[in-house]
Amino acid sequence: MTSTWHRDTLSIDQRLALKTAAGNLARQFDGTFGTETIERFLHSSYDEFAGRAVVLNYLPLLAEKFARQRLQALARVEGRSSDGRPVVLFLCTHNAGRSQMALGFFTHLAGDHAIAWSGGSEPGTSVNPAAVAAMAERGIDISAEYPKPWTDEIVRAADVVITMGCGDACPVFPGRRYEEWVLDDPAGLTVDDVRPIRDEIERRVRVLLAELVPAAR
Repeated sequence: MTSTWHRDTLSIDQRLALKTAAGNLARQFDGTFGTETIERFLHSSYDEFAGRAVVLNYLPLLAEKFARQRLQALARVEGRSSDGRPVVLFLCTHNAGRSQMALGFFTHLAGDHAIAWSGGSEPGTSVNPAAVAAMAERGIDISAEYPKPWTDEIVRAADVVITMGCGDACPVFPGRRYEEWVLDDPAGLTVDDVRPIRDEIERRVRVLLAELVPAAR
């Protein structure tokens, strides 16, 4: 991906934040990836959010978090890192409702036994507030999550890809296990309407987790 932002268009605070982010990632991936790879992933991750960000001050932090996930995925794909834990990727259209609730349940229930990521074919600008409220009723906070795209390395690093309504836009790579979960889109729905969707997602996540990691039940 070609970077579309230029240093002279960023504020001093943003430049400092990106420099700090690059340093954080360099320390974490020291011995795994070089500076050029880390900066390329950080800058392209920044681009992913720059065009649709609501609060510009958060851009460097979002870029760092997304770049970290992508680098972790790339390390798995290239055999540079593997702890044996299964990785599940939840995908929907906007990564604002269904896939975020699935991610929340899976992460909460799996603990350290498995890893979950999420993404969207057309990421929105924020997580659905009704989904956030419905998950809060179960004691799971997804308010800090953010809609993000899927990338090739993230899909290739996943053992299981769960798709929810993204249709032909969902990525298909050989060797992955795919499941389509047919669920109503919570976009525009009230919390009352989202609860049945939430409960069905929880049921499916529990079934999937019991199959992948029996010890986490």
